[in-house]
Amino acid sequence: MPLKMLLRLAGLSALLHAYIGFRLLPDLSLGTGGVLVGILILALSTIMTPAPLLARSIRQQPWSDLLHWLGYLAMGLFSSLFVLTLLRDVLLLAGVALGMLTQGGLSLDGVRRASAIAVPVAALLLTLVGVFNARRLAKVVHVDVPIAGLPAALIGFIIVQISDIHVGSTIKRGYLNAIVGAVNALKPDLVAVTGDLVDGSVARLAPHVAPLAELSARHGVFCVTGNHEYYSGADAWVVELRRLGLHVLMNQNAVLEHDGARLLVGGVTDFSAHHFDPAQRSDPQAALSGAPANVAVKLLLAHQPRSAAAAAEAGFDLQLSGHTHGGQFLPWNFFVRFQQPFTAGLNRLKKLWVYTSRGTGYWGPPVRFGAPSEITRLRLVAA
Repeated sequence: MPLKMLLRLAGLSALLHAYIGFRLLPDLSLGTGGVLVGILILALSTIMTPAPLLARSIRQQPWSDLLHWLGYLAMGLFSSLFVLTLLRDVLLLAGVALGMLTQGGLSLDGVRRASAIAVPVAALLLTLVGVFNARRLAKVVHVDVPIAGLPAALIGFIIVQISDIHVGSTIKRGYLNAIVGAVNALKPDLVAVTGDLVDGSVARLAPHVAPLAELSARHGVFCVTGNHEYYSGADAWVVELRRLGLHVLMNQNAVLEHDGARLLVGGVTDFSAHHFDPAQRSDPQAALSGAPANVAVKLLLAHQPRSAAAAAEAGFDLQLSGHTHGGQFLPWNFFVRFQQPFTAGLNRLKKLWVYTSRGTGYWGPPVRFGAPSEITRLRLVAA
């Protein structure tokens, strides 16, 4: 990362931490020593929050991963602390306004101190619960998808979707091994991997991604690229994933024969792929190229939900996406909708069903709160 950008982020971190200190420390009644300790903690957080950006330039292990862990944990705690401090100020401002309308006024002294204590305590608890949620094995979410005119042979067809695992500095082989075991236990007809598998190069992460070779399904494992594959060297990752036995679809399709019925699996490159390689522009229409006329169900794997408009126009029946993480932790799940048409779950766009996974891993801070990770078991049923 350029030095100027790093300095700007460090400056922003310092300003936001200063705001927290200015708003909380005076109301905590800690005394001089306590205030100095509070300032020291905030200063340490200011330094650690941008640490993952520096860790990328450190090649030595385990120091690089350790710095990522410490920085991301600091980032998660800071996020909750900042949001709760801001919320506290809004509530105090509302209290002041209410006091101005109340005869004799309204004393907020007790509320100020109690809330100043509550904010860091709540931020720490939210972070601890969030880390537990993020690090545990994702739960299986069962979803029925009604398809009009579904042939009897495809009723009960099982697709297991995993997405946004983000193997990297804090997610390693053991984490992925547990996911693979849980997926295989569901005995799927097809496994769909909808992008953002990795955060790092093939040279660094190949041993940790190797468990994907153990994924098992009647018709195989199909995969598409996410934006993080392009940050990490998409072409090299496509080669590696295919070596592991995954069918990587780059605006391509495969037609599956299932008990006498046909199902098409299409896959597009990430919605933003053309920014990295103009030749890899995401194209749902191209993902139908050469499709036979007697296909009963057309399934599209597309990392970002905003591929849905083009997928509906192309004539797909079901799109599986990820990318959003469901917001990952409060309050960011309220902001995803400004960038993507769908945040999580099963939604309808014209004749197209779109399922958006909240992700099977996490990105950045190892925190999930209000947006649990998932392994999704989708079953096709007659409409």
